[in-house]
Amino acid sequence: MRNLLRALPRTVLLLGLISLFNDAAGELVYPLVPLYLATVLMAGPRALGLIEGVAEAVSSLVKLGAGVLADRMRRMRLWVIGGYSVAGLARPLLALTTAWPGVLLLRFADRLGKGLRSAPRDALINLAVPAERRGLAFGFHRAMDNLGAVVGPLAAAGLLALGLPIRHIFALALIPAVVVVALALSVPEPVQAAAPRQTRFDWRLRDQHPALRRYLVVLGLFTLGNSSNMFLLLRAHQLGLPDVQIPLLWALMSGVAALFSTHLSGLSDHLGRTRVIAAGWIVYAAFYLLFGLLPAHALLLWPMFALYGLFLAATEGAEKALVGDLAQTGQGGTAFGWYNLVVGLALLPASLLFGALWQGIAPLAAFGFSACCALGATLLLQFWVRPAQGAPG
Repeated sequence: MRNLLRALPRTVLLLGLISLFNDAAGELVYPLVPLYLATVLMAGPRALGLIEGVAEAVSSLVKLGAGVLADRMRRMRLWVIGGYSVAGLARPLLALTTAWPGVLLLRFADRLGKGLRSAPRDALINLAVPAERRGLAFGFHRAMDNLGAVVGPLAAAGLLALGLPIRHIFALALIPAVVVVALALSVPEPVQAAAPRQTRFDWRLRDQHPALRRYLVVLGLFTLGNSSNMFLLLRAHQLGLPDVQIPLLWALMSGVAALFSTHLSGLSDHLGRTRVIAAGWIVYAAFYLLFGLLPAHALLLWPMFALYGLFLAATEGAEKALVGDLAQTGQGGTAFGWYNLVVGLALLPASLLFGALWQGIAPLAAFGFSACCALGATLLLQFWVRPAQGAPG
């Protein structure tokens, strides 16, 4: 595995390093947002669902637009630089908010930055490696991303333990953001093969591979049950975990994902994408069902979040590698844009529905619904989605 990682091109290694610092900044802030809403701004689960759902859904349109335009312009680097810059500025400004609509606005700006960079960045990785190393490359990128998600919560926990107010912690997110932008400026523009003749953009995806269209439908069903991860942190708070330990819990989950992402996503290069993704979705269904049934015992949360980290490790890189397998020549940015659009748009009803089921019925109703969506998507993935000829599936 070490030799394989050494063989990864500079672009992949550099984008992994950028993701490490970016997620350290993002995850310094992310686990504290539900606490900030609940304890400082006095907002409940419905407000949290609205904030996360709207921010992700609207920015998803930007993800598709950025992917399409990057393909047409045949320029990926500028979108990556711009996206990281917008997100890096938005996070520290959370320190100035005094009501939940301000959090909504800045979370939208953060997700807007992610929208600008996501599809072009994934297309850069896809262009940099051959198909037989695609799972490894995306797995490595997700591992670095999750490693940053360990550093950020650990820093947040330490700062909370020192008595630093949440607003001050938000402001400190500016420091890694500056490092991210400096690194992004050194990302090279890839040399691409001659592109096919550009056609008009087709909202019905008739210009995309049929298997990709089916895969996007299945992803939409899975994501309908995959609401914002902030609900997991809110549930941990509800089950009695002290606030200072919540960032540590998030760090454990991200650490497990960072440790296993490269290996499990790399397995998809050999075992097949759909097999690895399906296994991860089954773990997700078991996790959500058990999480809804958990008694108020904080110690049980630690192995549960480690299990969730395994789900992330198995699926995040493999899902993107499958998109790369099914993308048409010269349309990598567009394919990843569609992927991000479907996942982001489904998050709006997912988060709103999850918050409504939780607050209107019971937490178990919300977590049980998510488990059912995951199991249904797993069956469709195995029996309906068929990868392209010669693609690992």
